Amino acid sequence: MSLKLSTRQVGDITVIDAAGRVTLGEGTSALRDSIRETVNAGHKKVLLNLGEVNYIDSSGIGELVSAFTTVTNQGGQLKLLSLNKRIQDLLQITKLYTVFECHDDEAAAIRSFT
Repeated sequence: MSLKLSTRQVGDITVIDAAGRVTLGEGTSALRDSIRETVNAGHKKVLLNLGEVNYIDSSGIGELVSAFTTVTNQGGQLKLLSLNKRIQDLLQITKLYTVFECHDDEAAAIRSFT
């Protein structure tokens, strides 16, 4: 199963819902394109919902870092939502858990942008 992305607005926050696998190739390029389109459209507050992502490889982790950098360099914020245990563990192991602001509850994540 490849990566499926859908974008929705909650106020001035862009929520990107991801489902499937974030892996080298189609998955990482789809995520990269979605983040770039969002930032280029002037949306600076991005919430990446990974609740339906069942697998992420090292390229996927790299793409998360790249997305974070892209948004931050444009003066925006990127936060992560609904990480499963595997993704949480990967972020802990790679010491990236301190880089990303992670939330379990969408309403709390939305409020954290203000």
